[in-house]
Amino acid sequence: MSDEMNKDLEENLEEQETAQEMKDTEDAQDTVAKEEPEESPEPIAGGEETETKEDKKAAKKKLKADKKQDALKEKIEELEDRVKRQMAEFDNFRKRTEKEKTAMFETGAKSVIEKILPVVDNFERGLASVPEEEKDTPFAEGMEMIYKQLISELEKMEVKPIPAIGEEFNPDFHNAVMQVESEEYESGVIAQELQKGYTYRDSVVRHSMVAVVS
Repeated sequence: MSDEMNKDLEENLEEQETAQEMKDTEDAQDTVAKEEPEESPEPIAGGEETETKEDKKAAKKKLKADKKQDALKEKIEELEDRVKRQMAEFDNFRKRTEKEKTAMFETGAKSVIEKILPVVDNFERGLASVPEEEKDTPFAEGMEMIYKQLISELEKMEVKPIPAIGEEFNPDFHNAVMQVESEEYESGVIAQELQKGYTYRDSVVRHSMVAVVS
């Protein structure tokens, strides 16, 4: 075989080996590409930071709203407490005023009643002095009617006579001006009533003047 043919054969072999190496290299690259995992897409730059700022802004806004609500609640509680105290003070003032008005009215009423009682006494003395045979006369009957009307009006005002004769002496209602002997009543019992006493709404306007059995 000539040298020229040997040279051509060697070049042929070299070309085949080069082609085989290139094919092996491509196959290896395909295998590596299949084995490598797909890379996840990278997040957009700045996305995480933007979300954090929004969260902080929302949290700050909520905190501000909570503080405002707490302040309003505290103000409402303060106003409610002030209203309650003012209502209590007003109620105490109303009760005190009513009590004072009642006391003033009763004081004024007792003063008027004290001035009327001598008139009642005079009516009773005048009627007691009318002779028996004249009690049926128009004048005596008219006086009796006026007296009864006066007593009725006093009773409507809750003015009542204090029981005396036959009652046990009570210094809260009776004023003993003398002592007497009696076979009818025991010691300490009222035997005579010298002047009627009266009460106004259970309060003594005038004590009874009485004689007590010794």
